[in-house]
Amino acid sequence: MDNLEIDHDLVRCLVSEQHPDLAQLDLYAVDGGWDNQLWRLGDELAVRMPRTERAPSLLRKERRWLPALAPRLPLPVPTPLRTGEPSARFPRPWTIAAWVPGEPADRAPISHGGAADTLADFLEALHTAAPADAPRSADRGVPLATLTDGFARMLEEVVSQGDAADVQDRVRDIWNEALAAPDWQGPPVWLHGDLHPANVVVSNGTLSGVIDFGDMCAGDPAVDLAAAWVLLPAGAAARFFDAYAPVDEAMIRRARALAAAKSLFLVLMGQAGDRGLPGGKPHWGPAGRAALDRVLAFA
Repeated sequence: MDNLEIDHDLVRCLVSEQHPDLAQLDLYAVDGGWDNQLWRLGDELAVRMPRTERAPSLLRKERRWLPALAPRLPLPVPTPLRTGEPSARFPRPWTIAAWVPGEPADRAPISHGGAADTLADFLEALHTAAPADAPRSADRGVPLATLTDGFARMLEEVVSQGDAADVQDRVRDIWNEALAAPDWQGPPVWLHGDLHPANVVVSNGTLSGVIDFGDMCAGDPAVDLAAAWVLLPAGAAARFFDAYAPVDEAMIRRARALAAAKSLFLVLMGQAGDRGLPGGKPHWGPAGRAALDRVLAFA
């Protein structure tokens, strides 16, 4: 995180100057966010203010691609509606997007088994062949072999802090089994790229919206299918894969390994929060360990 201070007065002034027809709407800060700080604007809008160096490029990517994808998606997403330009008050571009109602799943976990069908329907609609100029990522939707060093470092760090030491060999075996499986042979498809509990919202115990498409890219859909363990309650992964388009054993292995990696990331962020480090999220630790338990229990 950088040192740009984003407060109520700044956001109110920016909206008033650049979008005066929205100036009278209620405005208040919303907890959460990583690259962007979120503000609720009225009942139907959200202001997303970039607070990391990479955030403006992520917002530009969403502006370019999400409006074209959103109409075919069966769940609400934060479609960009207005652009905020850099100015003397704030040196970065910012966005006004559709507000997606619900509670983030890192605070209200999905508890309804039927969410497996909802998630499968959403990902089937998203996972269509991407155009040649779709964005690519160095670490999402790519062959697992390119991610092995990072996975090993995360596992070592999690274990060194006292988490997952009891299961590290089993976690490593899941990764190695996925490495031995064939890579994705299909065309690159559209991916959300970062499905974890803070990037979806929940209503009445089930999935009701998907947010934060800043890491959207094209590639292997296994990175999104990992959500079967990262987001869904215990025992729901099998139902998810029954509902999703046909998948082979190699796809499931890759998705499970990537779910293990995402679980480790959540545990690390929880550890950072427990130590009071910048950007740490104390409540992500239990979510990560619960997800890892689901990965390990899958047969």
